[in-house]
Amino acid sequence: MRPLFPWNIFPFDKDIKEKMTKMKPEEINTYVQDILGKIMPGNMKTGMNPEEMLRGFQSPVSSPVSTSNRLNSTTFETHDFVYVRILIKKEEWVKQLRIYHTSNQLIVEHIPHQEDKNMITLPAIVKKKGATATFKDGVLEVKIPKNIDLQFSQIDVTEI
Repeated sequence: MRPLFPWNIFPFDKDIKEKMTKMKPEEINTYVQDILGKIMPGNMKTGMNPEEMLRGFQSPVSSPVSTSNRLNSTTFETHDFVYVRILIKKEEWVKQLRIYHTSNQLIVEHIPHQEDKNMITLPAIVKKKGATATFKDGVLEVKIPKNIDLQFSQIDVTEI
């Protein structure tokens, strides 16, 4: 059985505490970068930004995703609903806009201009009925119930 982590590259010995307390901050940085360079694959060493690395681990529930070029919108989901919040710059837009949705997209028409049609991809499949839209403090919030589809279809793989 292979060890999961290459512990043998760390110089753990009885004098490690003394060595670490005598190191200057610049030396510690160099030491850590050297250890990381030995652990990480070659393509990960250069330009490693911790924020970018952690961005891939964030869930769509916790981070809003802007999905429309013309509209300032955020989309997120909870266990039961998909929410789309759209910043409305002018109150008269609320009277002229039209909202539709498919099972995976929200369509907002007539804002900011009469001929505009904005498509916002939803993070989950939603039900046909039960959607509501409310406007408050310059934000239009669309709430659509999620469609929980527990039916699975098996796909057979054939060799060619």
